[in-house]
Amino acid sequence: MADYPESLIKELLIKVKEYPRFSREEIEKFCWMAAHEHKHGVLPSEYDIREIDEDLYLELLQEFKSKN
Repeated sequence: MADYPESLIKELLIKVKEYPRFSREEIEKFCWMAAHEHKHGVLPSEYDIREIDEDLYLELLQEFKSKN
């Protein structure tokens, strides 16, 4: 896995929790949205198929599940 600055991970974890209609039951979706927004600068559209940084997504998911 890539090594991301702790500040980036913390920033994105906060962002995940602030998304409209945030739900812990759909944490995978919200972590994916944050990874997409980080890479492309915008939230994904309904049928957005652009690639994301999968390592970042997995790290966000792991951090969220271990700390929240």
